[in-house]
Amino acid sequence: MNSNSTEILKRLKKHYPEAKIALNYSSPIEILVATILSAQCTDKQVNKVTEAIFKKYKSAKDYASADIKEFEQEIKSTGFYHNKAKNIVESAKIIVTKHGRKVPDTMNNLLTLPGVARKTANIVLGNAYNIVEGIPVDTHVKRLSQRLGLSNESNPEKIEQDLMHLFKKKQWYKLSYLLIEHGRNTCNAKKPLCDKCFLKDICPKKDYK
Repeated sequence: MNSNSTEILKRLKKHYPEAKIALNYSSPIEILVATILSAQCTDKQVNKVTEAIFKKYKSAKDYASADIKEFEQEIKSTGFYHNKAKNIVESAKIIVTKHGRKVPDTMNNLLTLPGVARKTANIVLGNAYNIVEGIPVDTHVKRLSQRLGLSNESNPEKIEQDLMHLFKKKQWYKLSYLLIEHGRNTCNAKKPLCDKCFLKDICPKKDYK
């Protein structure tokens, strides 16, 4: 794996000092819902949808009692809306009945919720509770980790483990959003701007085609 991980992080922090989550939210239940909706959907589109639904659904109890067909239509533009609606409503029911209407603040409890894997759990913990137990690995983080030589794995959880070994725990929360910013701005999926990349001298895939 790339021995320049410290330098990579240093440069990313310099170029993206304001890197943070792009999803809009104001409570633990909102970041949970937004993150579930963000699967296979842009954050921009999710924010358009949540602008409306967050006015209607204020609590886990509201989502738990939502009319599933109506809710599906409200989130339809995020894609995979049948599964997303079911997961959100079922998760809300569990939060209401088993967690005193409070979104869980532990990895183990979050992972019991339908539609919640480590990526979503890490995002909720880090943003809602300032608890860092791992690194959210989305498509950008996966792609950049592989191209930059930070991981040779393809499984998100194995990539997460590689990143956790390479970087100090205090860097985990920021790392994901730094990689996402670079993925959106320079290291695109299909046409990465390698010639303009500030990491090209230490990137093993600098001539990526």
